[in-house]
Amino acid sequence: MPSTSPKLWVVATPLGNPGDLSPRAREVLAAVDVVLAEDTRRTGLLFQKCGVTARRFISFHDHNEDGRIPELLTMLQSGTTAALVSDAGMPLFADPGYRLVRACRDAGVHISVVPGPSAPLTALAASGIAPLPFTFLGFPPRKASEQEKFFAPFTTVATTLVFFERKDRLAETLAVAHGVLGHRELCVARELTKTHEEFIYGRLECHTAIPDDLLGEITVVIGPPEEASVSPREQVLAIIEEERADGGRTKDVAKRVQLRVRGWSVKDVYQLMQE
Repeated sequence: MPSTSPKLWVVATPLGNPGDLSPRAREVLAAVDVVLAEDTRRTGLLFQKCGVTARRFISFHDHNEDGRIPELLTMLQSGTTAALVSDAGMPLFADPGYRLVRACRDAGVHISVVPGPSAPLTALAASGIAPLPFTFLGFPPRKASEQEKFFAPFTTVATTLVFFERKDRLAETLAVAHGVLGHRELCVARELTKTHEEFIYGRLECHTAIPDDLLGEITVVIGPPEEASVSPREQVLAIIEEERADGGRTKDVAKRVQLRVRGWSVKDVYQLMQE
């Protein structure tokens, strides 16, 4: 049975609007002995905006998480209380903390969560795209070849996809996603809850229409496969013959064909051409 003390709190913080910090979160953050933060300076500025005074900050991020866990467990087991926060939103979602929570669980340290703002859920709620089921993917890998493998398992899985991406890589990532996933609904959300919050609605096959100068934090929502509108095999074969007549490498022809059909990825078209 888990103990009721000592305790690790997992606390959600605002995505951008300080008014989203809940009264319970404010109370916990002010009461714990230590706040574990990815960027102590950034979190300190957030606390100032929210009117919260922390007793002590400890740096806790991807690069020091494993090394810090034994020390933190010792502190917690000796009676210290701690709150884990991320730079913004709900901790552990594409942020450090999973290993610490697991270690606390295994050591019998009681864990409590103060829920609140979450970028994936906020973007999904405003997207107008089917919310159930959905899969949160975190950040895609950087290389196109790795991104293809990243998206490949979801070509036929009936789930909405939600992920984060950096503004300077968005265009390339959407191009790869289109090549793998085919025609789908798309919503690009940026600067959630902030002054310049924006939701861009469209289609994945029209990803080139998304401005390439977007600023701020970006969350992407891609709808599930549209099975009802999949182009029949015979139609795809006819389009393949038309595009082959214009010449080009097999992969380039497959890309041109994929732009003219629905529900087929470039990989699907390529495999059909090989057959």
